[in-house]
Amino acid sequence: MLASGLSTQFGAAIGSLAFAVLGPAGVVAVRQCVAAAVLLAVGRPRLLSFTRQQWGPVLLLAAVFGAVNLSLYTAIDRIGLGLAVTLEFLGPLTIALAGSRRRVDLGCGVLATAGVVVLMRPRPSADYFGMGLALFAAACWAAYILLNRSIGQRIPGAQGTAAAAGLSALVYLPIGADVVVHQHPSAGAIGAAVAAGILASALPFLADLFALRRVLPEAFGLFMSVNPVFAAAVGALLLGQKLDAAAWSSIAAIIAANTVSILTKQRP
Repeated sequence: MLASGLSTQFGAAIGSLAFAVLGPAGVVAVRQCVAAAVLLAVGRPRLLSFTRQQWGPVLLLAAVFGAVNLSLYTAIDRIGLGLAVTLEFLGPLTIALAGSRRRVDLGCGVLATAGVVVLMRPRPSADYFGMGLALFAAACWAAYILLNRSIGQRIPGAQGTAAAAGLSALVYLPIGADVVVHQHPSAGAIGAAVAAGILASALPFLADLFALRRVLPEAFGLFMSVNPVFAAAVGALLLGQKLDAAAWSSIAAIIAANTVSILTKQRP
């Protein structure tokens, strides 16, 4: 779980180093191709055997794959790694709290909302478009969770997720080709984008696969809440993106909301 979290944030940070040459869309195009290669090798989907009912959520997940990465990477380019990942984390947190009738979960929702309000407070340097993109990435992450759950019930193994990743990569191929033809990126920029695909997609997927065989889902969900801290720390170390005390307080509030909600749930 530690390897997965750190790898994801280091991958995002390294990928952002290529933004000046490839742009967020170019980096995402390379990342999607790398992720598709790994997932197709692991999942080995039998596409011809898919039914219409199975193709529906797979196509939706393919769209979500592309949208979440493009919106998140564009947000990282505008507001920094720490804030973007913190706002994106609201996606799985909302799924965890949705539908609950417990007072403690209502309190957690209020606490997380307060953290978001502080993060998005009006100030001269506020980039609301970047914040909006990060919130859109959060909505995509929530959709990813729900669609993966649906696909898991309809298609065995990782076939559905692999098929969605492959379709998403096909959509991004023209973007990647356009970047190569018109911008003539350096080997360093391409290497940074490939590293982002390996560190932020391939390695976390495999690490999560092994982790979920050994730890309870509650523990996994609890550990996921430290990703905003990892993102802020990596952003400060690699990219020089400093956060003020209010931002750190907001991150702490959102993490606390997730932690309290998970630790107070009764296991059936």
